[in-house]
Amino acid sequence: MQNIPSVDLHDFLSDNPERKQKFINEIGNAYEEIGFVALKGHFLDEALVNDLYNEVKNFFILPLEVKEQYEVPGIGGQRGYVSFGKEKAKGHTQGDLKEFWHFGQYLAEDSIYKGHPHYHDNVSVNELANFNKTGEQAYKMLEKTGVYVLRALAIYLGLNEFYFDDYVNEGNSILRPIHYPPITNEPKDAVRAAAHGDINLITLLMGAQGRGLQVQNHEGEWIDAIAEPDELVINVGDMLSRHTNNKLKSTIHRVVNPSRELWGSSRYSIPFFMHPVAEMKLNCLENCVNKQHPKLYDDITAGDFLYERLVELGLIKK
Repeated sequence: MQNIPSVDLHDFLSDNPERKQKFINEIGNAYEEIGFVALKGHFLDEALVNDLYNEVKNFFILPLEVKEQYEVPGIGGQRGYVSFGKEKAKGHTQGDLKEFWHFGQYLAEDSIYKGHPHYHDNVSVNELANFNKTGEQAYKMLEKTGVYVLRALAIYLGLNEFYFDDYVNEGNSILRPIHYPPITNEPKDAVRAAAHGDINLITLLMGAQGRGLQVQNHEGEWIDAIAEPDELVINVGDMLSRHTNNKLKSTIHRVVNPSRELWGSSRYSIPFFMHPVAEMKLNCLENCVNKQHPKLYDDITAGDFLYERLVELGLIKK
């Protein structure tokens, strides 16, 4: 397999049962085999993607002292700005060569999660009039796309189609615009993003501006994850892998440093990490456990699992 499989959400949304089942089979098989797909037919239009990238670039070129005003202490980087080198992959000591921003869930005023310790207010950037509005629009379109992907996976897993809906409605999802700055010195052990699996249920990634994303197949080979401009790259996260007893696989991936002649270029990437509500139990699904596939993981809630991983990433100090 030289690249990741491509699927079209229009098939799932069609009134044709055969097309819908085709999508379910394709995405389910891909997530069992490699854990990544490229998705066409999503709800994010080209104009919104371009607007968001423009706003993101405008933010990251602001002076460091301005950006640091939006770094919120004590919340594990869950909202606002996270400065260069602060996050490291699980099991790594060197910080990744990136800085990033977090847009979080947009809760209604009467939401039961208002004031919940796992939820924090979004941070507004005063210097850019459209930054927050554009981020919110993209957040909601990616969240909507993710809901339909999870519906297809629920059917594939033998669950009710709407099994995940209540868990991801007001889920603690994150939209993360990332800036990988130009590389000015020979990196010792650091890369733009060290090999890792994502924490969440699924991750939806807009077409990154600059190559570098690679995924690891089951033979240990690294494959360039290349999507068409109109596609999202969507992968399984550790929460979904755990919940399905590793039937759907959270694939290890990384962002490698470019060749030396491209060191002077920035790279931008905008993943959407789809999280459930903190109370969701990630206990292995009964229909994913049998004699051939014994239970691999202890019971845990999504909130507790997230906290454990944020500590491992160095974003929360115990």
